[in-house]
Amino acid sequence: MAVIEVYGDIRCPFTHVGLRLVADRRRDRGITDVSIQVRAWPLELVNGAPLDPVREREHARDLREQVAPDMFRGISRSTLHATTLPALDLAASAYRAGDEVGERVSFALRHALFERGLDISDPGVLRDIAGAHGLNGPTDVDRAMVLEEFHGVSAVGSAGHRTSSVGTSTSSVPRSTSQGTTTSIFTCRGT
Repeated sequence: MAVIEVYGDIRCPFTHVGLRLVADRRRDRGITDVSIQVRAWPLELVNGAPLDPVREREHARDLREQVAPDMFRGISRSTLHATTLPALDLAASAYRAGDEVGERVSFALRHALFERGLDISDPGVLRDIAGAHGLNGPTDVDRAMVLEEFHGVSAVGSAGHRTSSVGTSTSSVPRSTSQGTTTSIFTCRGT
């Protein structure tokens, strides 16, 4: 099976749009042998500070106006909290349950934040999303996986690609694995 591997933060509106477009194209073309693996790229660690909720709302508004008129209906400043690490932990837990579960939870977390206006740092919201996908919730193992993914990628400089502190940067790196072809996409936004 081919894999599209995306490194992104749950709060990144650019990643949200990109993932939806890829999933929609895959569905529209009837492609069933390509999975999407969304890996942890916590921007609060990348930037060394939490994301600015005002700027994130502005980016979401701009994306809605320019490319995605049906998206970002629920985003509000009150749901853009300082950390996405607990939500990234849940996504890691879901991927340990299987690629299909991991993909569904990764999309559900973004949908909860951007489309339903839910606080994805709220333990109750995370518990509901976990339960809806047959999960008990994340463990310390999942946090270790999130940090390992982040530190592993940041140690190699995102496959040699650097992001400036302004704007959005995306690069893709195709590679072959024993399971097929994997294309890694790094979506980063500076502070």
